[in-house]
Amino acid sequence: MAFPDIHPALARALASQGYSEPTPVQAAVLADETAGRDLLVSAQTGSGKTVAFGLAAGPTLLEDADRFGAPGAPLALAIAPTRELAMQVARELGWLYAEAGAKVETCVGGMDPRREQRALAAGCHILVGTPGRLKDHLERGNLDLSNLRVLVLDEADEMLDMGFREDLEEILDSSPVNRRTLLFSATIAKDIAALAKRYQRDALRIDTVRRDEPHGDIEYRAIRVAPNEVELAVVNVLRFFEAPGALVFCNTRDGVRHMHAALRERGFAVVGLSGELGQRERTEALQSLRDGHARVCVATDVAARGLDLPDLGLVIHADLPINKPALLHRSGRTGRAGKKGTSVLLVPYTRRRKAEQLLASAGVEVQWQGPPTADEIRAKDQARMLEDPILTEAPAEEDLALARLVLQNRSAEQVAAALMRLYRQRLPSPEELYDDARMRDAQERDRDRPRREHGEPAFGKPERMSADEVSWFRITVGRAKNADPKWLIPMICRLGHVTKKEIGSIRIFDRETKFEIAKTAEAKFAEAVRATVDDDIKIEPSSPPGSAPGKGGPHRKGPAGDGRPPFRKPFKGPPGAPGPKSGKPPWKKAAGDKRPKGR
Repeated sequence: MAFPDIHPALARALASQGYSEPTPVQAAVLADETAGRDLLVSAQTGSGKTVAFGLAAGPTLLEDADRFGAPGAPLALAIAPTRELAMQVARELGWLYAEAGAKVETCVGGMDPRREQRALAAGCHILVGTPGRLKDHLERGNLDLSNLRVLVLDEADEMLDMGFREDLEEILDSSPVNRRTLLFSATIAKDIAALAKRYQRDALRIDTVRRDEPHGDIEYRAIRVAPNEVELAVVNVLRFFEAPGALVFCNTRDGVRHMHAALRERGFAVVGLSGELGQRERTEALQSLRDGHARVCVATDVAARGLDLPDLGLVIHADLPINKPALLHRSGRTGRAGKKGTSVLLVPYTRRRKAEQLLASAGVEVQWQGPPTADEIRAKDQARMLEDPILTEAPAEEDLALARLVLQNRSAEQVAAALMRLYRQRLPSPEELYDDARMRDAQERDRDRPRREHGEPAFGKPERMSADEVSWFRITVGRAKNADPKWLIPMICRLGHVTKKEIGSIRIFDRETKFEIAKTAEAKFAEAVRATVDDDIKIEPSSPPGSAPGKGGPHRKGPAGDGRPPFRKPFKGPPGAPGPKSGKPPWKKAAGDKRPKGR
């Protein structure tokens, strides 16, 4: 389907960019019934909505003129939630309206406000900005909205989620009542509907989101990993897919810093994005991704809002998203504009149920699997090397002359082997990961597995240390979270800076696991686990299995010094006191007795 009749200048711009047919959202906003009307549009990111609202605004802005006149107060205002998205929108509208002679300016947080003030004073036709900075210029008298014909709210749901309601309302209240208002949002929740009802006039509702297939161009994969191997799994997933661009999501700034450093150390071309970076650092990071100098971006949800990166074929959730909107927003960074993408969730064994609930609420079909193995990655490398354009392109005469010279002193096999070594040297080495294949059937295993008696060892590992040589600790992971010694032991070693030989018996219960640590390593282990920050896993000193807290364990011994609770005879009260069947003990504090409680 070709584009319908649009302004000649816009048609020439589309042709120069290779646009031959509209996306669904672009076709919807150009239908006959939309002419001159306010629009309330639900569209996913990557659907071409920036060009869509640019085309929809064309007849209102240009009317019958071939080109814009002299710049003055803005005729169109587009508001976006983040500076990155605002700059991206400005670039899109810049080329779309270039043939019409439009002057496009931006007012975004983090940029020099004095430069923006001078640009507004010089005049423009189209203004793109973020709510806070636009409100600031409006209150200072730098921004004049009296000539405004079209106002666009892009990703309105994100702006409301980020707390910009008051800023938006002030801007909308300051603009002419006869303007056209185009509101674009991924979802039309109650607050979006209320905003539309208040500020739009007889808006036409357009829904281009397929409810039965969220992000149909995205393949979802859930990869089960041991909790202490998430970082290694990120390495293998990046190496397995080898996408031209990849985005790795962490939930915290500290997580971004740690993951960025780990990937950089292993040889990946990686940049980090988080809210603590200045505008210059963010701009440089994004530019390195766009020009191909970096292939991987590690970011928090806030830093990644509105990002539109070229050739982004892979999204990795190193930390699970907190809810369904976060999952869809993150994943929506790939699979854009008709391209295919892959969204990979790394699911620690302890969070499998959380991941299943999250995916079910999002209504996405997911393929569960173990982490890519080193052998699988090497096999992929071999296939990719054989298909590399460097082997299929016609060689230049200069290259052939050098090749003949090399072959005079080296065999073909030696040259090919050298080529393979050079190819592999630029690739980070894959990691060896543990994969419990039984986790595929975790729920069935939990249902069918016979329940252990209280305190029975989780596996047949003999105690190598006597009771006076160990201290007991507990970790907040049990059978309910699929605890298994095969991945618990490496995690305890990593978190506590101990070796496997310094771990004694391990006993797994429903909601916790108790284990022994050699007394020779107790001090360094306790110090290391105190520094561990994890929302799901906590390690702390404990009593031995079967003893009440505080009545035994590593810090209180029985008379034999064996770590068992000390033996106590029943207390029968003072001489002549009535027995247990005769009523309350005489030492129980009577009502109104103000003496200290005790015997």
